[in-house]
Amino acid sequence: MSSRPATKPADAYHHGDLRRALLDAAMGVLEEDPGASLSMRDLARRLGVSHQAPYHYFRDRDALLKALGDAAIGDLLAAQQQAVAAQTDPRERLIALGTAYVDFAATRPRAFELVFDARLCPPDAPSPGRAPLIRANEDLLGRCIADLCATGWRPGADVEATALAMWGTAHGLASLVMGGHIPREAIDGVLRQVV
Repeated sequence: MSSRPATKPADAYHHGDLRRALLDAAMGVLEEDPGASLSMRDLARRLGVSHQAPYHYFRDRDALLKALGDAAIGDLLAAQQQAVAAQTDPRERLIALGTAYVDFAATRPRAFELVFDARLCPPDAPSPGRAPLIRANEDLLGRCIADLCATGWRPGADVEATALAMWGTAHGLASLVMGGHIPREAIDGVLRQVV
């Protein structure tokens, strides 16, 4: 029996969490080059694994993109939760929520686009992984609106309709910032006018 340690095949993955590494590499490719064609084979090459290794985690490219969208909405939710938690005043919390939404779109446009790609996540049929994140996002916005309404802001306002209006406003602003139509720095002032 040899005392030499067994060697790994040249294509053995050595980073520990291949699924996470695939997601990170895929998002990196999309953020670096928005027009890039995301290829499972290219991701495998970048990570130094066999071209079949990614298929142990994702059945195809669309499955990888769906998982990226799930991760992206989780990141968006976390950014909004952090922004809201940093404020105590209900008005400031709602403004912070909207600003975090637009900032996420401005700094991570491809991730933002994946969150709202209806082909990958039909609005009426979100994946089991994404559905609770969507609900948590909606609940966070609804709580911020309800808390602000409780201070006497817009007496008699329908919280659900107001939340939809606020989401539409933030989403529209995010699209305008992503398209270069308005500067990101203007968002806080715009949201203050709306709120």
